[in-house]
Amino acid sequence: MTRTIGLAHALDNSGLPRETPAPVPAALSPAPAAPADLSRYHHPHFQRAEPGRHEGWVSYFFTAFTGREAEPVTPLAAYKDQTLTWDQVGELSQQYDAARIMWSHARLRLQAAPVLRKAASLWQAQATARDEMRSVFRGFWTAEDGRWRARLLRLTDAERTAKAAAAAWDEVAEQLAKLTAEQVRAAGWDDELPLGTVAQELGLDMPGWWIGQVNDYAPRAYYDRRDTPLVAELVREIGQQRERLREVAQLAGDRELA
Repeated sequence: MTRTIGLAHALDNSGLPRETPAPVPAALSPAPAAPADLSRYHHPHFQRAEPGRHEGWVSYFFTAFTGREAEPVTPLAAYKDQTLTWDQVGELSQQYDAARIMWSHARLRLQAAPVLRKAASLWQAQATARDEMRSVFRGFWTAEDGRWRARLLRLTDAERTAKAAAAAWDEVAEQLAKLTAEQVRAAGWDDELPLGTVAQELGLDMPGWWIGQVNDYAPRAYYDRRDTPLVAELVREIGQQRERLREVAQLAGDRELA
């Protein structure tokens, strides 16, 4: 299958309008050197390049990438080849930029697919655990006074389960954040392939998935005990629930619960 991508760069000998230089007397005009052959430096997947739909743009055509190839990088030998002009080296660099974008998309699809499938079940698990925690908390509104301690035990159990599920989610979310960051590093923000697009191609629905930036999951110093993103958000909710229970206990004069 052929893949194509357009970049803002004009082809040599493309036939696009260019400014015509002032004529030089024939006696002073050296014979033009034949352009060097670039084909030996082409990326293995490269097929051809054509003027794009917009002036100054070029469409590059490649055979399909699998994502298992090495990252496309302009051959160092091309920069050292004195038979090439700077324009030719620039043209070659643009070709490899286009190849790297296509490759990065293929690699993200390859690497993210199994992680996204795993993430789908983990997101549902944390949502279920969190809903259960909220349900137990709402039960205090209808619990008899003598049943508060038993319900507190249920609440703490539900909190532990929810935190474990949130931590499991943050672990897989970190993997997805790293894959996304690596794709953007290779292709740039303008050619980012959203994870949502990859998920949709897999038939997965990911609304509301909490995926932070890579730095949000970085190891903390010993004096910085911040939780990972979803765990931190859950801890805030737990804190709000505990504060409400303390408030009610104080109002009721129950010092043990307060």
